[in-house]
Amino acid sequence: ADRLGGDRPSVAEAQLRFRRALEDGVLKVMSKMGIADVASYCGAQIFETLGLEEGLVRRAFPGTPSSGGGVGLRELEAEALGRAAAAAGERPRLENPGYVKYRKGGEPHATRPEVVEALHAAARTEDVAAAHALRRAVVARGWDAYAKFAELVNEREPMEVRDLLEPSPAGPAVPLAEVEPATEIVKRFSSGGMSHGALSAEAHETIAIAFNRLGARSNCGEGGEDPARFRSERNSRIKQVASGRFGVTAEYAAFADELQIKIAQGSKPGEGGQLPGHKVTREIARLRHTRPGVALISPPPHHDIYSIEDLAQLVFDLRQVSPEADVSVKLVAQAGVGIVAAGVVKALADVVHVAGADGGTGASPLSSIKGAGLPWELGLVDVQRALVENGLRGRVRVRVDGGIKSGRDVLLAALLGADEVSFGTALLLAEGCLMVRSCHVDTCPVGIATQRPELRAKFAAVPEMIENYLLLVAEEVRRHLSGLGLRTLEEAIGRSDLLRRRRRGGDRADLLDLDALLAAPGAPRRFTGVERPAVTGGELGERLLAEPLDEQAVLPIRNVDRAVGTRLAGARARAGRAGEPPRRVRLAGVAGQSFGAFLTDGLELVLDGEANDYAGKSLSGGRIVVRPPANDAGAPCLLGNTALYGATAGELFCAGSAGERFAVRNAGATAVVEGVGSNACEYMTSGTVVVLGPFGRNLAAGMTGGEAFVYDPDERLPLRLNGELVVAGELDERDDARVRGLLARHRELTDSRLAGALLERWTEARHSFRAVRPKEDVGRLEAEAEGTEHAAAPETASSR
Repeated sequence: ADRLGGDRPSVAEAQLRFRRALEDGVLKVMSKMGIADVASYCGAQIFETLGLEEGLVRRAFPGTPSSGGGVGLRELEAEALGRAAAAAGERPRLENPGYVKYRKGGEPHATRPEVVEALHAAARTEDVAAAHALRRAVVARGWDAYAKFAELVNEREPMEVRDLLEPSPAGPAVPLAEVEPATEIVKRFSSGGMSHGALSAEAHETIAIAFNRLGARSNCGEGGEDPARFRSERNSRIKQVASGRFGVTAEYAAFADELQIKIAQGSKPGEGGQLPGHKVTREIARLRHTRPGVALISPPPHHDIYSIEDLAQLVFDLRQVSPEADVSVKLVAQAGVGIVAAGVVKALADVVHVAGADGGTGASPLSSIKGAGLPWELGLVDVQRALVENGLRGRVRVRVDGGIKSGRDVLLAALLGADEVSFGTALLLAEGCLMVRSCHVDTCPVGIATQRPELRAKFAAVPEMIENYLLLVAEEVRRHLSGLGLRTLEEAIGRSDLLRRRRRGGDRADLLDLDALLAAPGAPRRFTGVERPAVTGGELGERLLAEPLDEQAVLPIRNVDRAVGTRLAGARARAGRAGEPPRRVRLAGVAGQSFGAFLTDGLELVLDGEANDYAGKSLSGGRIVVRPPANDAGAPCLLGNTALYGATAGELFCAGSAGERFAVRNAGATAVVEGVGSNACEYMTSGTVVVLGPFGRNLAAGMTGGEAFVYDPDERLPLRLNGELVVAGELDERDDARVRGLLARHRELTDSRLAGALLERWTEARHSFRAVRPKEDVGRLEAEAEGTEHAAAPETASSR
């Protein structure tokens, strides 16, 4: 310490600092993994190894999944001794090898400055997009610039598994003129899920325009999308969704060609998504139905499709709201992902998307982009093998992403089994990204990964730059196909027999075992359009759409009738039927899952009976009324778990109680219910909930917006409220009028005896109600009442 400068800590202080560092590291990992108790962390083995010799793994990490073999104790010893020797020198110092941000002479980077400059030059050639517009071949000047970029990427020292592979022709080459054109190959391309929020609106929309012009698909990411884009060439054809996803409404889903369910984060798998609070501007908060300045994070167990939600049911719901759209499921490359992919296909998804660890996010902190996930090559091979062995490969398209830059990358992905590929960081480079690694701090100097107006004004890219780059990538694919003797990219899919190992001459990379990548999995190797099994449960929904029914008629409903009302809502949203007269549907019986999911304005469902889980999921407007059947004995439970999950607008009135997690991630709906289970109002960001009966534990956990009014005559709320972000107080005059009005409306719509009784003795009953609000809102209201200025609360986090 004396040689390095600064005060020398005592032995006790040094030990304390070391212990704190260890504790901080463990807590960070636990937080990212959604683990709340250290007992659950111990022995959990929430990791796998990559690049370690098999014997070493058995000895040091028994039971840990391991991929590909690699270095052993001898190589690790040499590294440790080298570092020790450097530390023992005359002037020891802590080296910065550029592990995250590039440093000349340090850690090699796939996107080093030479690569960035070469891609910029290729993307800015003026003749490629014009040639495409005229349906001509890519002209020489554009190809010459791109070839320099491709050589830097394809001939780099090994950084990814694919760098150790090379195509091996099995027959004579075919003339380039006989290979399918670049304009067809690009239709297999898509953009990765980069959100408006991580990116500026200008950068995000430029990507969408370019892909639409090419007949390809851009992915809007998890941040929602401005409805003004839906009916224009700025519309993103792939929209990420799940019931609690930000900005998911019936209209959003209706304007998608593909709806992508994101089970885990691709660029940093095992961590969950996050957007720092300083990037959540008023514009972003409006699109995501949240609050400005509130950080948005998603621990992996809750990343998008909660453990409480059934994947097959969500796929069904999405097909109801947007029948013409494909449904894809985004998985992460990891050990055993093939088994998960088989389940995804059996859930009737159209696309399995395998994301690799390489790539950026435009939002995550630097400590979150290393040491997470596997290369997509390993995940793709696992998925390909599992689907072939289970006879499922012909039913589904397989897509990969993660650091894909060149046509060689695309070709190798196809040979390993991918029908399609997605590009991420490379698209931002084509827009002018300089890789200054400031995405997460909102200081992007070229206006791409920022929300600051003065920086967004510097954005200078045009869609033609992205079109140029992608067409040149496709042209490189054509030339590789020609050399392999193939005429279409379709012919290359799954042809791992056309790959061989690329030896590097004594490099440590030669220690890796690549046999699993080179083994032919069998047939079918690619998507063949095999018809999916028929699905039941939507017949009543189709009838509501097709037949003009008498609004006084009461239709029977059974628990096999799923997502009733969703088909009607999707059609209404797609057609923009805001001017149509309201429609009321009366039903009696037991509704299946997702009753009234995605319901829109102008629609009302009245159910005399009960509904299963997910009632009002992603409610986007309209009204759901649930009343007990005539023969009910009293105090009925009429709703299952997770009602109003991810609702953004609309109303729900239930003259009975609901199950667990009522109004989880509610972002704008109003509800009155006569009892709830545990975890009600979890992660709520907006809207109003009135609870008139018993309630469970952990009320309002993670609630950053909206309000809940809880009837608590037995004073149990202090023990059952999660007070981390909210406080409970007595009703003020505004609250009094609001709650009384909602009770009157509830009684009118449901004939609720409980609401009637409370209204009759309101002067007394009002004192048993408590208003639950975020602490920041309470401070603001108190300041308004006193006429003083309210200081903003410290940044908190809301779950996606």
